[in-house]
Amino acid sequence: MASDQTDYYSVLGVARDATPEEIKKAYRRLARQLHPDVNPDEEERFKEVTKAYEVLSDPQKRELHDLGGDPFSTGGGFGSGFGFSDIMDAFFGGGGGGRGPRPRHRRGQDALIRVDIDLAEATFGVTRDLQVDTAVTCPTCSGAGARPGTSPRVCEVCQGRGEVQQVTRSFLGQVMTSRPCAACQGFGSVIPDPCHECGGDGRVRSRRSLTVKIPPGVDTGTRIQLTGEGEAGPGGGPAGDLFVEIVERPHALFRRQGDDLHCTVSVPMTAAALGTSVSLETLDGPRTVDLRPGTQSGQAVTMGDLGVTHLRSPGRGQLVVHVEVVTPTRLDADQEDLLRKLAAARGEDGPDVGVVNGQQQGFFNRLRDAFNQR
Repeated sequence: MASDQTDYYSVLGVARDATPEEIKKAYRRLARQLHPDVNPDEEERFKEVTKAYEVLSDPQKRELHDLGGDPFSTGGGFGSGFGFSDIMDAFFGGGGGGRGPRPRHRRGQDALIRVDIDLAEATFGVTRDLQVDTAVTCPTCSGAGARPGTSPRVCEVCQGRGEVQQVTRSFLGQVMTSRPCAACQGFGSVIPDPCHECGGDGRVRSRRSLTVKIPPGVDTGTRIQLTGEGEAGPGGGPAGDLFVEIVERPHALFRRQGDDLHCTVSVPMTAAALGTSVSLETLDGPRTVDLRPGTQSGQAVTMGDLGVTHLRSPGRGQLVVHVEVVTPTRLDADQEDLLRKLAAARGEDGPDVGVVNGQQQGFFNRLRDAFNQR
C-alpha cells in the first residue's frame, strides 16, 4: 500500500481481515458519534468515516484498496454495491429502501352517525332502523378496480417496485434516494382499463339500511360501535367500523343528572301546611307523591328505581321530586279575613314575626362564645 494512501481500516478501527458485519457495526458506532446533527465539530471526520465505509463495504473497492490502488479510480461516489440504502442499513440496522409497493387492498375508514332519542328511549332502550350513506365494495368489479375480464398490469416505470430511485449529490458524494412512483402512485401496478362504475377505486357510494339496538342507560355522547359497518376499503379491502353517537333530546318535565331524574311540583301553602298528595306522570306511568304536613319549599321527595337504567350495572337511578310552595298573591275579602284569623291564632299577626337567618347563632359561633366565657 502506498505510504500516502489513507488506511481505511484504521479509520474505522477494524482489522484488515474484518468481516462485512464487523465493518458495518464499526461504521454504525462511529457514525452515531460523529454525525453533524450530534457533533457539528466532527463533520470532516464523519465524511472520512463514511468514505472508509464506502470503500470497505464494496468488495471491488476493498480489493483495490488492499492492493494499494485507488478505489475511486473507476468512478467517484457510491459505486455499484453501495448506495444511500447501505448507509441507512449501517446507521439504523435496516434498509433505507426496499419498502416495496403499497397494497391497493386497504382497510376502510370508520364512519360516524348521530341518532336523536328521547328520555324514555334512553331509559328503556330502543331499536332503530338507520339509513347510512357510506362507500361499499363495487358490485361490478368486486373491489378489484379493473373492468371485468381485465386485470392490473405491472408498472413499466418502476417495474412493479412501487418506487423509483433518484441520485443527488451531497457532501457525502452521490446519494441515492427512493420516492413513490408517480406513474402508479406507489402501487407497483396500473389499471389500464378501470371499472366504469367505480373508476378504478373498487368502491362506490351507496345508501343502505341497517338496524341498531340502543341499550338502556345511554346518554348524550355515548357511542355504539358496529364492527365492519363503516366505509369499505379501497381495492376490496375490509370495511371500517360505524359509530352511532347518541344525542338525547331535552324532556319537558324531567332533568337528567347522571342516572337520576329531577322534577319540581308546585303546591299551595295551605296544602303544604296540611299535607297532600300529588299525582305525577313518570316514565313508568302515574305515581303518587305524598307530601307530609308542614312541607317546606325546597324540600325534596326521593322515589327509588324511577330514574334512568344504569348502563353497565343492574338497577336504575332515582326520581327526585322538588317541592315549591306557592304563596297566593291575590286574596278576596273572605280569604284575607281567614288568614288574619289564622295569623292571630298562631301569634303571627304582630310586627317582627320574621327571623333573620344571619342573626341565628351557628354551632361554631356558640362554640367560640363558650370558650370566650371561660
